[in-house]
Amino acid sequence: MSRLEAKKPSLCKSEPLASERVRTTLSVLKRIVTSCYGPSGRLKQLHNGFGGYVCTTSQSSALLSHLLVTHPILKILTTSVQNHMSSFSDCGLFTAILCCNLIENVQRLGLTPTTVIRLNKHLLSLCISYLKSETCGCRIPVDFSSTQILLCLVRSILTSKPACMLTREETEHVSALILRAFLLTIPENAEGHIILGKSLIVPLKDQRVIDSTVLPGILIEMSEVQLMRLLPIKKSTALKVALFCTTLSGDISDTGEGTVVVSYGVSLENAVLDQLLKLGRQLVSDHVDLVLCQKVIHPSLKQFLNMHRVIAVDRIGVTLMEPLTKMTGTQPIGSLGSISPNSYGSVKDVCTAKFGSKHFFHLIPNEATICSLLLCNRNDTAWDELKLTCQTALHVLQLTLKEPWALLGGGCTETHLAAYIRHKTHNDPKSILKDDECTQTELQLIAEAFCSALESVVGSLEHDGGEILTDMKYGHLWSVQADSPCVANWPDLLSHCGCGLYNSQEELSWSFLRSTRHPFVPQTCLPLEAVGSASNLTLDCLTAKLSGLQVAVETASLILDLSYVIEDKN
Repeated sequence: MSRLEAKKPSLCKSEPLASERVRTTLSVLKRIVTSCYGPSGRLKQLHNGFGGYVCTTSQSSALLSHLLVTHPILKILTTSVQNHMSSFSDCGLFTAILCCNLIENVQRLGLTPTTVIRLNKHLLSLCISYLKSETCGCRIPVDFSSTQILLCLVRSILTSKPACMLTREETEHVSALILRAFLLTIPENAEGHIILGKSLIVPLKDQRVIDSTVLPGILIEMSEVQLMRLLPIKKSTALKVALFCTTLSGDISDTGEGTVVVSYGVSLENAVLDQLLKLGRQLVSDHVDLVLCQKVIHPSLKQFLNMHRVIAVDRIGVTLMEPLTKMTGTQPIGSLGSISPNSYGSVKDVCTAKFGSKHFFHLIPNEATICSLLLCNRNDTAWDELKLTCQTALHVLQLTLKEPWALLGGGCTETHLAAYIRHKTHNDPKSILKDDECTQTELQLIAEAFCSALESVVGSLEHDGGEILTDMKYGHLWSVQADSPCVANWPDLLSHCGCGLYNSQEELSWSFLRSTRHPFVPQTCLPLEAVGSASNLTLDCLTAKLSGLQVAVETASLILDLSYVIEDKN
């Protein structure tokens, strides 16, 4: 009989944020995510001490999924950011940094958590209302009849991921491909409710990035020998397709959804093979041109189909099943019994293709809502990061189609928003407090902590010792290199603001970020002629940014409200 150990009592800790260990751990996480932020963010290499896969990244989704977090407070923070990323794909680092900054800033004030949470909720509501309003000075409309703003949005995502290791020319090329791949997923004659197609990313590693391309349809990778065995089809009409999600290998243990009836004394293997050939005869009689199987097709069935000029392709895998179903209009067949005529679909044509050292069987659709993005990069690490970035960009474009607005990027929205909040709380505090019991002094303290947290996110964009300024007209961010003279004529040192919308030749005055200055009202109602004349803007996804802002504030409030952490040590 094994020895029974007595259960250990649960460990209960009060006021977890008062612990120096917890504050230090939060500070370490903040330094990690802060150092990754922006186009010049530093890369992180994550690996297991015992060997295995090494991840080199600056993206929050890859970083947090590989980061082992044990403390409950850190788990709340990282899980909140990961949940945000699973829904929106972008602004993960912004969310994590802002959350850490809010917790850090508020702790210095000495106000009760209830007061802090209530006022943060008011400020969050003020931010969201302003960013969604027509008077917002950092929100621009996205016109899908022009590619200019869409390309800026995609380019901004690519340039913020240094581990992709792209040159300017490569960035422009991949941006155009991502946009083209996204536009191919939109149905041509879409009215009302739109159902988007899908972009499949096909790996082509150890190739030049500039060789990447987009093709309508689906590419199935095969060996050159397999492709040579496929018969060419010459047909003026669409090709009829049957798609199987069960095995056609003759394996008795896996007959799919149907049953095989075997008479006494008859070989099981022969009975199943007879059933497969019967299935093949139905496919031929139904004039099927192409048979696709997720699993394995029996050699005898393959030979039978080839004799009747039917192309048979097996081992497609589960990943391609959903796109194939969408593209061909088939209903996946899960049994060896009789096939309903409604289960068949079609493709416009098929052909073979070669890219680099890989060979593909190319299915060309009737309507191009499914496409393949053949993505090249120089090595595995850069390709993995580029793939993740392309997936983010495609998702952001989908979100933008649903809500066709973008925010000015490069830190300009954050500095503009901070200036707006300071002005609002200083000049019209009653409109924020309304019937709340909090005092104006408490509001001023929390508002300053909130604005300082936003400005600290912007400060994280600078990693090389440079200075960050804000102008007193628009409230935008301006960067000064580290080796610039201390006393200088600012217009000579500055070229454009962080988002690229304004240049330094305008009559502007500047001040250092987080320096003491009188609150001013930043210019609202962004002029459309200014947006139209700018060809290289840095932009953020409005939907993702609003969610990130909300998640950061609500997670910070949750953590600040924790009175006890109870851990079961058994």
